[in-house]
Amino acid sequence: MSDHVIDLSDEPARLSVNLSRLVIERHDKPDVTIPLSDLAVLVISHPCVTITQAVLAGIIEAGGSVVVCNSRHIPAAMLLPIESNSTQAERFRKQADAADPLKKRAWQQLVTAKVRAQGRLLKDLHGDDRGLLALAGRVAPGDAGNVESTAAQRYWPALFADAEFRRDREADDQNRFLNYGYSVLRAIVARAVCASGLHPSFGVHHHNRYDAFALADDVMEPYRPMVDRAVALWVREHGGAGIMDREVKAHLIGALTARLELDGESRTLFDVITRTTASLAALLEGEQKNLILPEV
Repeated sequence: MSDHVIDLSDEPARLSVNLSRLVIERHDKPDVTIPLSDLAVLVISHPCVTITQAVLAGIIEAGGSVVVCNSRHIPAAMLLPIESNSTQAERFRKQADAADPLKKRAWQQLVTAKVRAQGRLLKDLHGDDRGLLALAGRVAPGDAGNVESTAAQRYWPALFADAEFRRDREADDQNRFLNYGYSVLRAIVARAVCASGLHPSFGVHHHNRYDAFALADDVMEPYRPMVDRAVALWVREHGGAGIMDREVKAHLIGALTARLELDGESRTLFDVITRTTASLAALLEGEQKNLILPEV
């Protein structure tokens, strides 16, 4: 899978397709071109971006995704491929019929990996995991003991060395940076979910009736600390009150195009997440018991 993320938020642009390549035209600047097959996520935030149906169809047919953001740079819509896997219809049925014990086992593994990653991040940045690594070993199927919430209460104040900090999507501090990073991560995960022949609306834990990407929200949990690390390092250097400009976006996207180690090999985030979603499909079909998850 490609690892290219294009963010259009700073200036007007016109997008078109020529010979299976995305063409980005901007005033008084050279055109930018990229093969559609190399594009993972296109993020559109600027109100004066002109896009054709051929662009949307070309990105989707190549397996990419498109995220449209509102004036606050929060995703308002997401376009994903629905014919990216030849066994999709069969997997949709098995996914919808998956037994609760299977889904609870999947959620247990996702939460365990998330809390472990949070603990490792705290230890790396501050020298103290605040007990999260031990807490990760107590996650029950379905997280019946709500370990994820307990970990969050310790994690967020420790991450930013601020006893008053809370995760709040509407806040005007570094929460805005977290929102942006998570939106790009969510698009990456949603693409991988669809590429593995899974329906993004059928979550193993998240099930809000208004959430069309509940499964993406489930799978992205262990990967969130990648964004958290980037935001924490940015805040340490620049503070949390700055504007959401090109520099901070490049910093956050850079964190999501970093390479991870899996099975002794260096892989792109897109590759690793696709392996996670493929293993989730196998788990829901009863073909294996464990998810493939990296040490984030």
